[in-house]
Amino acid sequence: MDSKKDAIRALAQEAALLPQEEMLEVGKRHQRLTIGIPKETSFQEKRVALVPESVAMLAAHGHEVIVETNAGRDASFQDKDYSEAGAKIVYDTKEVFQSNIILKVAPPSLEEVKMMPGKQTLLSALQLTVQPVDSLKMLINKKITAIAWDYVRDETGIFPVVRSMGEIAGNTSVLIAAEHLSNVNQGQGLMFGGISGVRPTEVVILGAGTVGEFAARAAIGLGASVKLFDNSMYKLRRIQNDLGQRLWTSTIQPSVLEEALSKADVAIGALRAPFGRTPCVVTENMVSQMKYGSVIVDISIDQGGCFETSRVTNHDTPTFKEYGVVHYCVPNVASRVSRTASSALSNIFAPILVNVGSDGGWTSAIKRHPGLRDGVYLFNGSLVNEIIGEAFNLPYKRLDLLLAAL
Repeated sequence: MDSKKDAIRALAQEAALLPQEEMLEVGKRHQRLTIGIPKETSFQEKRVALVPESVAMLAAHGHEVIVETNAGRDASFQDKDYSEAGAKIVYDTKEVFQSNIILKVAPPSLEEVKMMPGKQTLLSALQLTVQPVDSLKMLINKKITAIAWDYVRDETGIFPVVRSMGEIAGNTSVLIAAEHLSNVNQGQGLMFGGISGVRPTEVVILGAGTVGEFAARAAIGLGASVKLFDNSMYKLRRIQNDLGQRLWTSTIQPSVLEEALSKADVAIGALRAPFGRTPCVVTENMVSQMKYGSVIVDISIDQGGCFETSRVTNHDTPTFKEYGVVHYCVPNVASRVSRTASSALSNIFAPILVNVGSDGGWTSAIKRHPGLRDGVYLFNGSLVNEIIGEAFNLPYKRLDLLLAAL
């Protein structure tokens, strides 16, 4: 028995000394992407999905970027900037929509969907409230994989595009209010904020999310006195910690809110609803008791608004007055600062596209990255979003089952 053990041990030692097979990681199959950037045609949409710097990065990774002429003009980017970055400039819109990947800011119109040959990937906003069902059905028939960038999450679980646009909206809302308090826009002639010996501007902010946080940061930075309302105690505590200072906060109690608004120079609506309409927490009677010449900036207007007197305006005619109170109710505030907003979007989109190329295509990338999977609402023409299916009474499937079948 011992001799057998010795023989086995000798064989094992001999095998250990022989050259061993090296276990190497299976390399990812890189895929060259063709990315089309059409000129935005939505009303007053001035942003562009990729800026020239991001185009240069994608070109350096071996990808082809096709840009429609004047796609970046409203964001102060010229065709020359894109061509020098490595993009191909085309003058026929149809040519852009032949690309394997269509990257847009706003959802495609029905006319734009008709130009798509099919079996492509679309990355754009979803905007369920304005999504025409005919466009959706045509995307399904053309076997499109469609991803809503406003539902894509990053590795920390947040929605990066929504947060970036929220930061812009929050900061910009304070600048808008400052403009309409000044004499330049027939305001009261107040300087936003305050100086020594002069009462500071009083600002009421409804909502303690990203928009509310950055509106508060901007207002406090200019010296204003800020009162923040939200029904989430978690959000109120978080914003206190993030701002690093004590802040006047309250849950949304009608009597307390009414008193705060009656003294306010500026009111900013920054409430959001996960789905559906934003809760309307400021009644017409509350608005009527606000100071003459005070300013309301309703950032929530894209979800219906949180002021009863709000109605949608646009960048050409952004304001109106009710009870002597200036109302600014433009849904797409980020287009007001389109160059900054385009850079913010591009900082998110470009790394996603680089990862897709490195992963070997969209299917592999969707499998690998749960955050990207959260944004998929069409996969090879199959509707995989329950909310859209119920909203339009369309059949839908589970994305994980479709991926498992591949």
